[in-house]
Amino acid sequence: MSSPAQPLAASLVQSVDWLAIAPPTIAAVVALAVLVADLFVAEHRKALLGWASVAGLAAATLLLPLLDGDRSTFCLTGDAAVCSYTADRFTLVIQFLVLGGALLAALLSVTALKDARKALPEGEYWFLLLSSAAGAALLPASRDLATLIVALEVASLPAFALVGLKYGDRRSSEAALKFFLSSVTATAVSLMGISFLYASTGTLYLTQVADRIQGVDGQLTTLADTGVVLTLVGFAFKTAAVPFHFWVPDTYVGAPLPIAAYLSVIGKAVGFSGLILVTVVALPSYADVWGPALAALAALTMTVGNVGALRQQATRAYSAVRLLAWSSVGQAGYLLVPIAAAAYSGDAEKSIGSTVAYALMYGAVNLGAFAVAALVGRTKSLNRVSDYRGLYASSPLSALLLAFFLLCLAGLPPGVIGLFAKVTVFSAAVDAGLGWLAVVMAVNVVIALFYYLQWTALLFRAAPEGEAAKHRVPAPLTAAIALTGVLGIALSGAPQLVLRFTDTGLF
Repeated sequence: MSSPAQPLAASLVQSVDWLAIAPPTIAAVVALAVLVADLFVAEHRKALLGWASVAGLAAATLLLPLLDGDRSTFCLTGDAAVCSYTADRFTLVIQFLVLGGALLAALLSVTALKDARKALPEGEYWFLLLSSAAGAALLPASRDLATLIVALEVASLPAFALVGLKYGDRRSSEAALKFFLSSVTATAVSLMGISFLYASTGTLYLTQVADRIQGVDGQLTTLADTGVVLTLVGFAFKTAAVPFHFWVPDTYVGAPLPIAAYLSVIGKAVGFSGLILVTVVALPSYADVWGPALAALAALTMTVGNVGALRQQATRAYSAVRLLAWSSVGQAGYLLVPIAAAAYSGDAEKSIGSTVAYALMYGAVNLGAFAVAALVGRTKSLNRVSDYRGLYASSPLSALLLAFFLLCLAGLPPGVIGLFAKVTVFSAAVDAGLGWLAVVMAVNVVIALFYYLQWTALLFRAAPEGEAAKHRVPAPLTAAIALTGVLGIALSGAPQLVLRFTDTGLF
């Protein structure tokens, strides 16, 4: 009886490419190290945990260029082409966005934790942030549905806790509850859809799902169709697409500002990379289903997001963060356009590349806008848009950089990278024959111009009497603002650095 079992056991043993899985592994190992070290580090030296976390994220990010070329691991022993983890060009670009964004959020967090004066527990904070970053870095490399969902939850579960981590803050607890309930609903729907796909195809590997779902037995067709729809609905929640966006404004306002910045960029990168893998890689034969659905979601999302941002009152408490939250919903609509276009286009890779290029631009400048918001929030705790009036008089460089970030988001010079990214998305819609969606996008760009320019103009107006106090900028916050500024300016000077990623190597 033992002899047949031995070959079977041997066939289940998979080799591990440690270099391929190094980026998420480094983040996870540093997270565990920080959690253990928190037990032994004296209270007055807790800041060292933050700098260790920053170093770990920097190491994981700097390792990415060493992974040039396709590397796969956790492959089937009988078929080396079917793997659970693949570090291809698409994976590396999204991992760069995720880990680089987490690094900038960590720099913002160093200052935020110091200002919180023990209201945020440092050891737990850094452990949760690094754990979430590890899951987010794992997701774009996932090539089977089980790994995809596990990575999605490893990225999401620590984020719930981070949003509600502030002691005695009712807004923070409420925001965490809304975020948790919406995300759990999304996960439940996704898991139901994936279980239906597995039942109808007999596999979880994305490429095998793509092959087998086309020849599903007639009795299982309804099951497969339902699985596709439920999986798409689950990921629509994760991308904050309308009407699944209701948690975004309150969550951003209630969360510590670095976590709001983290969610606005890394949360979106996670949702959109998962959506790309499920639709374009696993379900290309269902393009006639997810193509129109995503096109409608894109139009609805960008419109509701931009109208919501337009309605924000400058004097309302936390209106600056709310405006950035609604703006991020509108930007999610633009990111959905090329994914929808991939269903109609003869060159799906180019369409997906447009989303990746736009996400890189958005990540850099949106984190920069949140970094300046964190600076202003140190002296203006209510963080209203009206609090930014006269910022140029008190902090000229910060005001100029915030104006640049807002113009990038609007797609106006000198924010050339924002203009180029929008043109790339626009052309993806036109090339796919989605002229109506291109028109909707053009109208929304005009709507967005109004509130972005209104905020920009406020920076250079005369400050209210006696309110032109100088803003003292701590070193970590200075580093975060400088890094995003340099990146945004460099990309505007050489937009081809981002646009070259329209070739994702995903296919």
